[in-house]
Amino acid sequence: MPALDAFDSFLFSLSKAFCSPLGVFVQIQGCLICLTLALGWAFAAYVRNREIKQMKDSMRHGNSFAFLYHDINKLEHTNQENLPRVSVVMPLKGYGEHNLHNWRSQITSLYGGPVEFLFVLESTEDPAYSVVSSLISDFKDEVDAKVVVAGLSTTCSQKVHNQLVGVEKMHKGSKYVLFLDDDVRLHPGSIGALTAEMEKNPDIFIQTGYPLDLPSGSLGSYCIYEYHMPCSMGFATGGKTFFLWGGCMMMHADDFRLDRHGVVSGLRDGGYSDDMTLAAIAGAHKRLITSPPVAVFPHPLSSELSFSRYWNYLRKQTFVLESYTTNVNWIMNRALFTSHCYLSWGFVAPYIMSMIHITAALRIYIKGYSLEETSFTSGGLLLVGYLAICTLVELLSMWNLTRIEVHLCNMLSPEAPKLSLASYNWVLVFIAMLVDNFLYPVSAMRSHLSQSINWSGIRYHLKNGKISKIERSKEMGPEKSYLGGKKLLYGKKGAPPKVSLLSSLARSMAQWHQPKKFDS
Repeated sequence: MPALDAFDSFLFSLSKAFCSPLGVFVQIQGCLICLTLALGWAFAAYVRNREIKQMKDSMRHGNSFAFLYHDINKLEHTNQENLPRVSVVMPLKGYGEHNLHNWRSQITSLYGGPVEFLFVLESTEDPAYSVVSSLISDFKDEVDAKVVVAGLSTTCSQKVHNQLVGVEKMHKGSKYVLFLDDDVRLHPGSIGALTAEMEKNPDIFIQTGYPLDLPSGSLGSYCIYEYHMPCSMGFATGGKTFFLWGGCMMMHADDFRLDRHGVVSGLRDGGYSDDMTLAAIAGAHKRLITSPPVAVFPHPLSSELSFSRYWNYLRKQTFVLESYTTNVNWIMNRALFTSHCYLSWGFVAPYIMSMIHITAALRIYIKGYSLEETSFTSGGLLLVGYLAICTLVELLSMWNLTRIEVHLCNMLSPEAPKLSLASYNWVLVFIAMLVDNFLYPVSAMRSHLSQSINWSGIRYHLKNGKISKIERSKEMGPEKSYLGGKKLLYGKKGAPPKVSLLSSLARSMAQWHQPKKFDS
């Protein structure tokens, strides 16, 4: 039998160390993380699939508009004319690849009540200004929409500033305000579904939803998809949740008019993240956050989403844990910071150990070492087998949830181009799982040490959890929206939209409630 060389000796020592009680614990822990994620995604899939079954059951009973209401009687004029007024506030920054299509889906809602759309921009020099103005011009006789110029923020993030200015400009008769990001692609019945839940339960403080990422094919886009997937289970509860996504938030308009619970002052005075600030306020005052099962929105990622842009996005996401409103909020953020970092590297470590075990086994097979010298490898390969099975279960559960959410989105937007699961590359999904979980603690630690972040060309500095300094420079960031691309995919600017059944319904509903559309 050949003698062990230095490399093999080191390799076998590592493999043997990984079979120690501590090494076994780390690898079993990785298996448990995989199974926990699989279980969470299975429950989320159950909730989403239950909604699909209800819609199909309604359709079997003759309701062709089940994507709007399960009960077709709610579409009667007597019911629609009593729906409350909603103001939709959309803070914009830049213009990207999918924005025009997203904005069009937002303003062509089939909500039967009075609704206004406020596109809030920093200035008329924003690249989005001309595009939004042209879009509004195309729909000027059909929807109540306008552009609001907010000016520069001085005490909070630009997004929060835009939101607060939008609230100031909303219709005085609005009962609810819906905040939407520019990357949200609404379904025709989304506003109606959110409003119906608010009407059903007045105790709801905020209603929210979550995106379904559609990767463009790059590793960066798959890393963003993988980053969002563990969080998605917290939004697929079918009701109460502790999570909040700033891309879709419906609230009572009077909460802002009266500054109830300090929602305005909390955001205005040093607020960096809208969702983290409002979630902290909801927790402090024991207010209810809910997420209806239909609140899942297609989120196509840019075809030009490079890995560096993913890293910038991850930095922005981890930086929110550095902002806080109260000491309790600070403790919660520190706990989330610590647990997420631990679990992320706890997820990655077993795969590194498995690579060592597999490499050691291959070296034994190639070199023909004796079993006496390498008896530990059987235990290592057994752990590798356990991890492989758990990883397969995890990926199958992720695939199943994505499949069901794709199907649900297709049913909720029957006239939109059909989404497909065929474009997903599950090898890249697995690689993205390892990359994203490895980089998360690195990004989180960098955010903690720097206490500053460049967000779309604006650098924010935090002190005691609040924005203390804002620096603006044209060289800091791109003009395009963060996850958007550089090209316009959905026709030339100003081109008339394609007429469809849903567009016709939208016009009819607008005529019911907005004969004098721009009166205040």
